[in-house]
Amino acid sequence: MSGDVIDMEKLEKLAEVAVKVGLDLQKGQDLVITAPVAAMPLVRFITKHAYLAGGGLVTAFYNDEVTTLMRYQHAENSTFDRAASWLYKGMAEAYANGAARLAISGDNPMLLSSQDPDKVARANRAMSTAYKPALEKISNFEINWNIVSYPNPSWARQMFPELEENAAVRKLADAIFAASRVDVADPVAAWKAHNAALHTRSAWLNGQNFASLHFKGPGTDLTVGLADGHEWHGGASVAKNGVTCNPNIPTEEVFTTPHAYRVDGVASSTKPLSHQGTLIDNIQVRFEAGRIVEAKASKGEAVLKKVLETDEGASRLGEVALVPHSSPISASGLLFFNTLFDENAACHIALGQCYSKCFIDGANLTPEQIAAQGGNSSLIHIDWMIGSGDVDVDGVKQDGTRVPVMRRGEWA
Repeated sequence: MSGDVIDMEKLEKLAEVAVKVGLDLQKGQDLVITAPVAAMPLVRFITKHAYLAGGGLVTAFYNDEVTTLMRYQHAENSTFDRAASWLYKGMAEAYANGAARLAISGDNPMLLSSQDPDKVARANRAMSTAYKPALEKISNFEINWNIVSYPNPSWARQMFPELEENAAVRKLADAIFAASRVDVADPVAAWKAHNAALHTRSAWLNGQNFASLHFKGPGTDLTVGLADGHEWHGGASVAKNGVTCNPNIPTEEVFTTPHAYRVDGVASSTKPLSHQGTLIDNIQVRFEAGRIVEAKASKGEAVLKKVLETDEGASRLGEVALVPHSSPISASGLLFFNTLFDENAACHIALGQCYSKCFIDGANLTPEQIAAQGGNSSLIHIDWMIGSGDVDVDGVKQDGTRVPVMRRGEWA
């Protein structure tokens, strides 16, 4: 993609922020990058800044939408129960040896929307199983990791179908740069100030020590019990390897771990969920004792139900996050069809795996201790949005006292 479509100066700033703020890549530390083929210009800038920062070996793995589709169109049916476990074992070994991880998102969010949902679900389950050794290093925050995005033309066409391709890419690029805070003179300083604000929110919530949160809005009346010894986080955090990193760029959320068995009520999605190439819209679920017992959607319902069948923990929550309705991503009025962005427009919950760092002294807790305190375990971790300008959130203290946390989507 030429420089007259994407501002290459801002793209390089994004790469620099990914290395310095997102990862805080250490001298001599190896880096593993995964990216769409279209994102090669960003991969090259990231590689440059990783080496300028004194990083070790940079290794990039690329995925290609055309060859992904070829699998669904031509591969033998039996192959959808397999994944490249050798590749993910290699990634897990790299992380165990101290490598940092950087993922670039930007694939066509609707790539698999017309493919057989059974094949999609089987392929996702096989990949999740194979990826688990590597994912555990990430979800347990054993390494410094980061996700940023590239304005892939296929993604831009989905977001702005009324524009010709170059104009759509330019508009998406500008939206990514703004949300990622790289359209300012000093992005690193901007991130420092933003992280401080998120830390202030997290500290207030930790001081409250709520037993649960109550979400109330159109189609939603949900009580989310919080895990015993839960801890709120937002913005930059210290990984178990001692490195302070910003895992998600952009980020507007403060988040913690729900109790896997203390979620009750109904919840309705306020934005579509784009999952593995399928759009799941108008999700409505009912929880009993932490588990989803009813689920429907106006689009993608078959895929949603397959997701919930992934394993025992797939129908329980692993994260709850608070985001003001006035966040920059919400204020943009854009639907990105990309969870990294759309989750930062609204309060959300996540099905599946919890984050061990969202517990007091989480770095020293065993998986058994985390489970005993209410932490969920699963092969998946999928965020979807339940917040809006019509949703109120109350914090419920241990003695039942209610404290306003959000009113009409804004901090109370």
